[in-house]
Amino acid sequence: MRAKITLNVNQKPVAAEVEAPTLLVEFLREHLRLTGTHVGCDTSQCGACVVLVNGKSVKSCTMLALEADGADVTTVEGLARGGELHPMQAAFHAEHALQCGFCTPGMLMSTVDLVQRHPNLTEEDVRHGLEGNICRCTGYHNIVKAVLTAARGTRS
Repeated sequence: MRAKITLNVNQKPVAAEVEAPTLLVEFLREHLRLTGTHVGCDTSQCGACVVLVNGKSVKSCTMLALEADGADVTTVEGLARGGELHPMQAAFHAEHALQCGFCTPGMLMSTVDLVQRHPNLTEEDVRHGLEGNICRCTGYHNIVKAVLTAARGTRS
């Protein structure tokens, strides 16, 4: 069964017909060609597929595209504005918070939400907030530094 959905993706209106069981991650990657959102585990444990839905981080492999009908969705491709990196992206770059980059889109989206919800983060808050995101390369130290750097920058 196909259903029509309308939503805003990266501040652009999108209308499409999707099969009822289509996951949001599939819709973004296969229908809209926004491949920055990664599929890492197919079990909703790694966090590589995190996007913002109405400003809140969501593992897009756990949400049907139909559930996003009427929502505002932001993917990693929508973070930068006018050629300027989002403060979290800039902090990840400055603090060398990535290696292979596979987890980075999900980490960025999760931490953007984390900073929005908790403006006075501690290192412990960041480590706890990243529990749903797996990185197999970095050991998290520089990721935590980057999040704290970005959080400080958003308070200035």
